[in-house]
Amino acid sequence: MATYKKKYKPEGKKEQQDVDNMESTTAEVFNTLDETASKSEQWIEKNSKPLFYSLVAVVVIFLAYLGYNKYIVEPNELEASNELAFPRKYFDEAATAGSGIDSLLNLGLEGVDGKYGFLDIANSYSGTDAGNLANYYAGVSYLQLKEYDKAIEFLNKFNSDDALLGPVSLGAIGDAFADIDQPEEALDYYEKAANKKENDFTTPLYLYKAGQTAMQIKDFDKAESLFTKIKENYPNSDQGRDVEKFIYAAKYSKK
Repeated sequence: MATYKKKYKPEGKKEQQDVDNMESTTAEVFNTLDETASKSEQWIEKNSKPLFYSLVAVVVIFLAYLGYNKYIVEPNELEASNELAFPRKYFDEAATAGSGIDSLLNLGLEGVDGKYGFLDIANSYSGTDAGNLANYYAGVSYLQLKEYDKAIEFLNKFNSDDALLGPVSLGAIGDAFADIDQPEEALDYYEKAANKKENDFTTPLYLYKAGQTAMQIKDFDKAESLFTKIKENYPNSDQGRDVEKFIYAAKYSKK
C-alpha cells in the first residue's frame, strides 16, 4: 500500500504565528549574512591596495631578515670565532705555565702583531657568540691578574646558559668580591652560581663557598642551610664528604 507524508499544517492561529515568526527570523539571518558578506567584499575591494602593500612589506622584511643572517650575521660569527683562537692560545698557555703567567694573560687580553686580543674581540664583535665569550676570557684573565674591578666588569657582560660556563662565570664574580673583602656581594654571587644550572660539580662547589662566606659574616642560619643542602643533595661530591663538620660548626656558632 502506498504511503505519504502528511504536510505539516498549523492547527491554530498561535501556531501559525510561531511558524511565520520562525520563517521571518530565518530570513533575517540570511539577510544579515548577505549584508555582512557584501560589506566584507566592499571592504576588501576598497582596501585591496593597502593589504597588498602590507603583504609585500612582510615578505620584504622576512627576506631581509634571512639575507641579514646569511650574509652579515653568519660571516661575522665565523670571523669572530676565528679571531678568538689567537688570544685563547695565550690564555691556555697561562693555565699550565710555571712562570710568566701575567705576560701571557696580557698578550691574550691585548693581542699582539696586529692580532686581536679578548678586549678587541669583545668590542668589535659584541653581537656575536665569540664576542660574548671574549668577555668571559677577559674577566677570568683580569681575575688572575688581581685586577678585580675589571674582572667584575667583563664577567658581568658575559651571559651564558651553558651548564658549566654560566655558573662558573657567576662564581668568578663571587671570587672577585671575596678578594676585595666584600663578602655580602660574594655570598650573593655564590648563591646565584649554585642555582644557575644545578649539577653535581658546580652546585655543591658554590653552595660550599656560599656557606663558608655566610660563616664569615656570621649568618649562621644561612650557613647551616647551605651546608645541609650539600649533605642532602650532593653527599658524594668532594664538598659533601666532610660537610657534617661544617653543619655542626654552624649550629655550634649560633649558641
